Amino acid sequence: MSYDREAIEYHSQPRPGKIEVRPIKPCITQRDLSLAYTPGVAVPCLEIEKNPEKAYLYTSKGNLVGVVSNGTAVLGLGDIGPLAGKPVMEGKGVLFKRFAGVDVFDIELDTKDPDEIIRTCEIISPTLGGINLEDIKAPECFYIEETLKERLDIPVFHDDQHGTAIISGAALLNALEVIGKDISKLRVVFSGAGAAGIACAKFYEALGVSHDNIFMCDSKGVLWKGREDLDPSHPKYNKYKAYFTQKTNARTLDDAIRDADAFAGVSIANCVTADMVRSMAKNPIIFAMANPDPEITYPDAKAARDDVIIATGRSDYPNQVNNVLGFPFIFRGALDVRAKGINEEMKIAAARSLAGLAKEDVPDSVRQAYHAEKIQFGKDYLIPKPFDPRVLTWEAVAVAKAACESGIARYPITDWEEYRDRLEQYLGTERPILRRIIHRAQQTLHRVVFAEGVDERILRAAHLVIDERIGKPVLLGDKAIIEQKSKELGLSLSNAEIIKPETSEFYESYVDEYYKMRQRKGVNIDEARLDMRSRNIFGPMMVRRGDADVFISARSRQYPNVLRPMLKVMSDRLVGRTLCGIYMLIADNKQYFLGDTAVNIDPGVNEIVGIAEEIHHLAKSLGISTPRIALLSFSNFGSVRSPSSDKMSAANKILWEKHPDWQVDGEVQADAAVSPEIMQRDFPFSKISKGANCLVFPNLDSANTSFRLLNSIGGRTVVGPIIAGLDLPMHIILPRMSVDDIVNLVAIGVNQAMAEKNKDA
Repeated sequence: MSYDREAIEYHSQPRPGKIEVRPIKPCITQRDLSLAYTPGVAVPCLEIEKNPEKAYLYTSKGNLVGVVSNGTAVLGLGDIGPLAGKPVMEGKGVLFKRFAGVDVFDIELDTKDPDEIIRTCEIISPTLGGINLEDIKAPECFYIEETLKERLDIPVFHDDQHGTAIISGAALLNALEVIGKDISKLRVVFSGAGAAGIACAKFYEALGVSHDNIFMCDSKGVLWKGREDLDPSHPKYNKYKAYFTQKTNARTLDDAIRDADAFAGVSIANCVTADMVRSMAKNPIIFAMANPDPEITYPDAKAARDDVIIATGRSDYPNQVNNVLGFPFIFRGALDVRAKGINEEMKIAAARSLAGLAKEDVPDSVRQAYHAEKIQFGKDYLIPKPFDPRVLTWEAVAVAKAACESGIARYPITDWEEYRDRLEQYLGTERPILRRIIHRAQQTLHRVVFAEGVDERILRAAHLVIDERIGKPVLLGDKAIIEQKSKELGLSLSNAEIIKPETSEFYESYVDEYYKMRQRKGVNIDEARLDMRSRNIFGPMMVRRGDADVFISARSRQYPNVLRPMLKVMSDRLVGRTLCGIYMLIADNKQYFLGDTAVNIDPGVNEIVGIAEEIHHLAKSLGISTPRIALLSFSNFGSVRSPSSDKMSAANKILWEKHPDWQVDGEVQADAAVSPEIMQRDFPFSKISKGANCLVFPNLDSANTSFRLLNSIGGRTVVGPIIAGLDLPMHIILPRMSVDDIVNLVAIGVNQAMAEKNKDA
């Protein structure tokens, strides 16, 4: 299928367009109708009449942005009119919602009169929390935005101007850091003196570029003092262009770009040649941002000279200057503090937040989305990728803070950690739950020992563990190799401890204790010394002895091979505990615990009881105040008798006797167990009538198959396997785990360690 045909089908099937309006409150019963409309709606109406600020409490105003356009400068297409531009404005609405949870009405205006556009925006402003001006040609766009910012007390933002300026500004800051140039001495040449070009130039000034070092070209050449059409007496005088006139002998782009440090293009394709690039200063910075085809292509610029740093608007080359990195998150931050506008401080904060984020380690999810094994700060990675989920929490927080600090916020935020957590909900329902687990782990600094200290994913996970204040990493391995690898990855691991087992101060005492534990199990002193060189033995010993709190194994495809060393170290402490593997599943903002998914193939009655106890203990340690445990079967409370269902029923009776206050029941089918509606309708007598959040399976076949199926379907997050029953937190890293998965497992291990300490206290 051709790309054009694919685009037509995307916009037309299965329904025309890309957006819809959905109610977020029920309207099913007569009472719902009376509350939604008359007479109930009168109550908030009267409250808002008394206090207009309450519109933010009782209506969608606070999360609603109007994307306003007259279609006179539609991205790369020019003046195609408001109706033809509507697909673009709908697309803008999709991006607002997808990346920052902001709702949008797209508003296309059939007028070229700037005063009509201004008046229309004024009239509709009570509906909206902010206005995003879009695809309105220069110079009218400047006048429209300036006037609306003066007259309205809601955020007004012309993305064609400021979006490109902010994103490219972030790239400029990082490019200068990479090559070591001073922004105040930078000589910058612009091609394009429209909305984006002028806004970029002004923003670069705000970042520190000297006004005297900015040279701008339009379709007639350089903006130089004395050019006839830039004289105030000229009928087509443009004061916005005139601001950037310079005393110079340069008349063409070719003249201006010679010896320039940087080039910013927001003009037309192929206006920069390889010879022009070669004429620039050492380590030239080229931002060729014309869409869809840049002023010079990435391959041509790189072929011209190897010291060039280049960014374009294209997604198929590094350093894409994409406005989606700006407007959703800028509005998110502005709306959340009810800002009266979007000022220069907020825009600079947005750019600096993006520049800062680009220096952080890149999540696996982003690498996978871009099919890249390595994405690391440098010439080819100056700004974050649009699908990096962290952009929301970095940029929206920075913008909101700047609004508060500059006095433009009506509703200042004081608890920034709580605000970050609130933003996580826009990234998926699992994020707030995982953040709560991480926050509990941050309460006390725990030592987390990683067996495979030289592994790239482990090093990146350790960096995040430090950054998130989850714990202090202890990396097992050769110090020189680990330090070299972390340097290559651009990771800061100065707060991590590196230990080589055989040269450690703990080595001899560990050997002695291990030998005493294993001497009647066929281990002599020489074998004990050899075993203690293994990181999968040494690490668990650190936890056993209290020299670390959590152990994270080396990655292995052979789960039993990594579990076995842990059992050797902990064998004498397993009395009264049932070793099992548990997965935590997050779906629809709910947590579920599934076990045993990894260890016991066909557990007996007593093992089922033990698994239920371990799940209960784990769920409590991870913040579930009331674990509700279902013992699963194909049968419901004796509806069908079989050895399997009888086993679960027998285990249930033991659990009732041992823990009469627990909410546990079975045997019961899985769909009924997790549905309060089914349980209350069909089994109101059950102790888990509110629906189970802990599921104990009758055997490994059913447990493993179920969790793998749920994980592969998508729309839910699975964390694990979480090992329970070892008495101390020790976990195994599987090959498929991402860095985020490892960090989540560390946070869970720390929560377990805290629970064990509280139990012993």
